[in-house]
Formats: sequence, structure tokens, C-alpha cells
Amino acid sequence: MTDTVPPGTDNVRERASAALDAVGATLPVGHGLTARTPITGEDLFELHATTEQETEDAIAAAEAAFRVWRTTPAPARGELVRRLGDLLRAHQGDLADLITIEAGKIRSEALGEVQEMIDICDFAVGLSRQLYGRSIASERPGHRLAETWHPLGVVGVISAFNFPAAVWSWNTAVALVCGDPVVWKPSEATPLISLACGHLVDRAVREVGAPPAVHQVLFGDRRVGEQLVDDSRVALVSATGSTRMGREVGPRVAARFGRCLLELGGNNASVVAPSADLDLALHGVVFAAAGTAGQRCTTLRRLIVHRSIADEFVDRLVAAYRKLPVGDPFAEGTLVGPLVSAAAAEGMRQALEKAVAEGGEVLVGGGARLVDEVPNASYVEPAVVRMPEQSAIVRQETFAPILYVLTYDDFDEAIALHNGVPQGLSSSVFTRDQQEAERFLAADGSDCGITNVNIGTSGAEIGGAFGGEKETGGGRESGSDAWRAYMRRATNTVNYSSELTLAQNVSFL
Repeated sequence: MTDTVPPGTDNVRERASAALDAVGATLPVGHGLTARTPITGEDLFELHATTEQETEDAIAAAEAAFRVWRTTPAPARGELVRRLGDLLRAHQGDLADLITIEAGKIRSEALGEVQEMIDICDFAVGLSRQLYGRSIASERPGHRLAETWHPLGVVGVISAFNFPAAVWSWNTAVALVCGDPVVWKPSEATPLISLACGHLVDRAVREVGAPPAVHQVLFGDRRVGEQLVDDSRVALVSATGSTRMGREVGPRVAARFGRCLLELGGNNASVVAPSADLDLALHGVVFAAAGTAGQRCTTLRRLIVHRSIADEFVDRLVAAYRKLPVGDPFAEGTLVGPLVSAAAAEGMRQALEKAVAEGGEVLVGGGARLVDEVPNASYVEPAVVRMPEQSAIVRQETFAPILYVLTYDDFDEAIALHNGVPQGLSSSVFTRDQQEAERFLAADGSDCGITNVNIGTSGAEIGGAFGGEKETGGGRESGSDAWRAYMRRATNTVNYSSELTLAQNVSFL
């Protein structure tokens, strides 16, 4: 591995300031929230944290904005999102800089995240003219049965650090064209990119004449999120984070009969069959497992390889891992940036210890890098661990670049191993056998919300609905018909006859 030494904190701070200036955003002066960078592990700025009263005011303003926004024609709402997409295009490099600075993503991944935001804006603009209902055959003569979709209300978005802007955009672009104001509580770890995105929405709002409170950003810790979760004026809470967080958020929103959209943990697996193109599989596995330093919800964490090819494939995998460049995410050629925090690195270390205690063998990686150069940061070597079985640690999600390797003898066993975890987000199979591919996609195949053939588990497109099953939460965001989560359905019966005919042949009076 060739390390690339990151720049100093002053350099990173200057780059962050330049990006914010280019976007036109101003740091909220105050205290209570610290912007830091995992590139050096040090603080950048002190920011004002949103108070309880400011959160209350924001929710009230969003509720008032809803009364105007819900009756604004949907194509006019789409014009706001169209303008936002234009601004994102104009500032793609600036926003990518902030994502790298706060989340540690390498340059291509940071630019890709902003492209994803642009893409969902394009999708949502088209959607603003396609919020279709249905005509339904009525059993009664002279009656018309139909369904219509109406704006739902204020949407509270709680996002995580690893996709600090894209997940927000999935929710916001769609919610806005559906007629819902958005109140966004970003991760405490990524206030700068959130500030920049919020400023661009504010600018688009002014330029198209939308209600000012149709989008607001709240900076703070979990107390701000709890206000959104518990406030009955917030019709939908879309929360991305750990399964533990979801166990708290879901019941609290349900207790007030609100709606939840949860995107929680993933413990994703790929099956590599004997017929697989091993070159293709190697590329797919390495990116899915080591990309974003293992900090995607769709990161590949379990590799299930047929016993007949396991030794050959694992040897090639280990060789590829030894060549992964670790270090400065801004540097050309770097493929693995830093973990977000020292706590993440400690979680990785503990997981590897447990894996060894449960019979595993660490084949490559697991060590710290650049300790002398940036002692406050957390750069690690992505690890491959051969496991004798799907033990307790394998069934847990560790948000770090650890890939557990398991073997199988027949395809039914592979599917059972694949499905034998509490999470159900993303999955894939590498095979040239059509029967195996179709079986993996079938009702008795993968139990995940995302199921792929001959690609890895990460890198979903915005055109499809994103989300998973089981402890992943069951929510769906982004494309397809995920827009329905942000609207309410009304079933309409219109009697255009002169007779009052009752359904089911009921006779009365």
C-alpha cells in the first residue's frame, strides 16, 4: 500500500472556507456545534447550535408554509427543484470539497454524491407532472371510483454522516414536488455541507418565489431530532442511521400516529458462484467492501464463496487489498480515506478481536496507517477475515471496512447464509448460471430490498426505490413510486346518476 499524507488542518480549513464562500453560505456564528474533519481528526469551526425555541419556530413556520405550498400546482413546485438542480450543477466541485472534508470521501465518490443529488432533482422535476392517481371500475352504475394523491404535511429529515447530502436530497427533492415543506436535521458530523445545501435551497426559494419556510436546516445534537420525532405537526419523519436509532424513532412516531420512513443498518452479502467471471467479481467485491472506507449502508460485509473457487478467489482478493492506496482523500489515486472518528476505528479493532476469538483468521489489513503523520485521524487498512461459520460478530454490522469470507457447497446453503442475518438492505450474486441468478431474485432467494446480479452491493441508481427489509427498517426513498410515502391517498366515489345505489347490493329505505 502507498500512503498519501493528507494536508494540515489549516489547509483543510481554508479549503472549506473557500467552498462555502463560492456557494455564498455564511457560518452561523456561535457555539454548541463543532465542525471537524476526519482528514486530520481536528476541529475546523465553532458554529451556533439550534435551540429548542428555534426548532419550535421552524416547525411552526413549516406548518404555515404547508398551507400555501400544498395548493401550489405541482409543476410550479417542480420549478423550485429544477432551480435547485441548476445550482447544484454550478457548485458540484465546491459541494464535493465539503463532503470530502467532513465525511472523508475520496474525490470521485464525493463528486458522485453530488451527481446523485443532481439526478434526483431531474427525477423529481419530471415527477411533478406525474403524481398519478387511478380510475377504478365501480360496481355501481352511474358511479365513478378513483384515487387521488395530496400533499401530506411537514417532513422531518434526519440524515447520517456517510451520505451527508445525497440522502437529504432524495427526501427533499421528492417531498418538495409532493407539496411538503422540509425541516432537516443533518448529522452533527457534517454541518458544513448541510449549511451549503441549505443556502442553495434558500436561494432557489427566493428566485422562484416559494414560501421562505418551505425548507429549513436545524443544526444540533439528538435533542433537535427528538423534537422533530415527537412533534405531531411533523407528518413524516424520514430518518437514516443505525438500527438502534430506528428502535427509538419508530415507536415514538407511531405513538402519535405519525408516519416513519426508516433507512437503518445493512449487513450486505455477495455470493460468488463457481460459474462467476472472477475478474468481474473481484472488481465488484473490492469496491463494495473497501469503498468509502467501509462506511456505506450498502457496504459489502459478507462474502459467500463456493468452496471450489474460494482459495483462488480469496488469494486474488487479498492481493488486491494489499495494493489499496490509503490516505489523503483529495489526492489523486487514493482509494481509501479516513474513518469518520476514533470511535469508528475502535469499533473496527474490537470487531476484529471478536472475529479471531470466534475462529476467524485475519488474512490482510486491520492495522492503522499514518499514525505518526496525522495522530488525531483514523486511517485503517481494509481487512479480509476468513470465518469458519456465520458467527455472532459476522451477524452484526460494524461500520468499517471489514469483509468476512464464508464458504458454501450448494446454492440453497448460500441463500440460507445470505439471509441468516437480522438486516436486509442490499445483496448480490456473481454467476453466469441463469437458474442461479433467477433463483437469487425470486421470492425464496435474497430477502433484501436491493438484489443485484453481477454487480456489487453498493452504487444504487436514483431511478429505483432505495431501502431494505427486516432491521433495515422497510422504508423506501428516491425513485420508482417512493414518492407515495410523502403524500396521502384519497379514494373518491362520484355518483353522476339520479339513483343512490349502495355497494354490495345493500338495500336501505
